[in-house]
Amino acid sequence: MAHTEHQTMRRVLRREIAGTIGLLTDAHDFTAMRRYRTFTFDDHTAYLQQVESLLRTLAAEGGHTTVALFDPEEYAEFCVHNGLEPDAAASRTRFTAELSTTGSTVPYRGQPLAELVPDLIDEAVRKATWEYATTLLARVGNCASCGEDIGRASFARASHLLARVLDTAGPGERHLVCSVSTAPEALVAALRADDDAGGTARLDEAEALEFTTVLALGIATRSAGGLVMRTTAPDTTDRVYGWRLRGDGLEPLTAGEVFDAYCTDAASGDLVSPESGVDYCVPPDLGPEGRTTDHTH
Repeated sequence: MAHTEHQTMRRVLRREIAGTIGLLTDAHDFTAMRRYRTFTFDDHTAYLQQVESLLRTLAAEGGHTTVALFDPEEYAEFCVHNGLEPDAAASRTRFTAELSTTGSTVPYRGQPLAELVPDLIDEAVRKATWEYATTLLARVGNCASCGEDIGRASFARASHLLARVLDTAGPGERHLVCSVSTAPEALVAALRADDDAGGTARLDEAEALEFTTVLALGIATRSAGGLVMRTTAPDTTDRVYGWRLRGDGLEPLTAGEVFDAYCTDAASGDLVSPESGVDYCVPPDLGPEGRTTDHTH
């Protein structure tokens, strides 16, 4: 009787444990891991099927599982840094545990792996964009004339501009995209916002931080860039607005410029067919607080 009770308690405790699975999302990374003798999988498709089956089993048992992007190069560096044997399951487990707090992760909620993998890759791109923008922002330094920390001041300015844009947007769902033309390639950040019961904009904190950082980098480096916002509300057509970065302010685009910006593929430059039921509009006035200030670095 006592043995049965102990087994029952262990099953209950298992449901209290949150786990993380490190996932090799593409065949190239999978092949890189096959050089380790203790990594016993030999087919990437079969590996993904086994991972998905395991995720479903863990979910059926009531557990919460997070999926993390497993990068073989980062794993090798982790092992060197911590003096671990890379060809060991215990080392992979330790690295995966580290990923649960520092890496790119997505919670498993029963979605097919075909849906989870793109979300995981998007999360990795978001995280890399934020880290890169943060590094560049920290390197800008101080203003030669006043000694002000340009990166910090630009982040504060970007936060203020984002708040002004959201305040003037009106009720409904908002989808914003900020792009900044930095070398060697442009940085892009996206942000979604909707309203709570009191009409206050609700934001994902991680998305808002990344978005603000990219906008701040454009301000700090005086790079070419812009912001596009799409609003969706019941019983109305979707509306698209746009601004270009001008110094440390946002200059409204004309309706034609908004159309060109929204209907052009950012990567290829090719035109994209406009959607029906969407209005391309001159953005709301942000007021004096949204315009370029007299202060220059």
